[in-house]
Amino acid sequence: MHSSFDLDFLSVTEAAALACARWVGKGQRDDADDAACKAMRQTMNFLPMCGTIVIGEGERDEAPMLYIGEQVGDGEGPKVQIAVDPLEGTNLCANGTPNSISVLAATIEGQGHLMHAPDCYMEKLVVGPECKGVIDITVPPRVNVRLMSKALGRDVDELTIGILDRPRHEDLIAEIRASGARVHLIPDGDVSVAIAALDMNAGIDGLMGIGGAPEGVISAAAVLCCGGEMQARLKFSTDEQRERAKKMVGDDVDRVFTTTDLASGKVVFVATGITTGDLLKGVRFGRGLALTESIVMNSEQRTVRRIETQHLTA
Repeated sequence: MHSSFDLDFLSVTEAAALACARWVGKGQRDDADDAACKAMRQTMNFLPMCGTIVIGEGERDEAPMLYIGEQVGDGEGPKVQIAVDPLEGTNLCANGTPNSISVLAATIEGQGHLMHAPDCYMEKLVVGPECKGVIDITVPPRVNVRLMSKALGRDVDELTIGILDRPRHEDLIAEIRASGARVHLIPDGDVSVAIAALDMNAGIDGLMGIGGAPEGVISAAAVLCCGGEMQARLKFSTDEQRERAKKMVGDDVDRVFTTTDLASGKVVFVATGITTGDLLKGVRFGRGLALTESIVMNSEQRTVRRIETQHLTA
């Protein structure tokens, strides 16, 4: 995708982050999410494109805006597939805790692809470029830790694995710790930590565990841009979820999905920090201005840019 789209989409996540940052720490998650959604859609509708939301706030009957299938943009220009999470980590924002971000991935139809992920869980394994080609989601986590240790040239006890802090991960957490590696527990929202796993300076060496499938596709876009590796398996709570997934991704829903199954071709990924976390600083307000920090990735250009923007508010 052309670099001009990078800045266009940057303005979208910045607008969402600025809007919901006013709600940080106020305990009102729904109001924060509503502010982010409204700002994101309003800004997106000024962009020169015929955009379609492929991953968003849910189906049309569940979400008033940014629902799957919604048309966005000014109606002129290329057809674009867009995956969004206006406020990744609603509880993080409401509680004023780290790692809340506004995030977006996009590709022009015919130049790239974002998988239309079913609304179910997904087991994820994300690593940076140094560990690409050595991991295997089908083997025990402790084995992957040893493989990562060898690829990185570091002792196992120097590795840190990000895992969502959920009861379903008790055995995974225990196994990682028993292997000698460290565990970085995530209270909510795993996209920001998946991105951090791609940055050698972030202090996170990998992401493991089960989270949302739509968020997995957004993470895969970042992995593609950074040259890392992601492997994933869908997890279903009901037979209805399984059957719906078959209609969306094919009959073999139990297979291992790779990075390019989830996101491929020419893809743009953008994230703006809302609360300061592992990868990005949150929105900071001053007298008459606000500062945002964002990361902008482009798979075609093979670039990862950090951008700090000063917004005049008065």
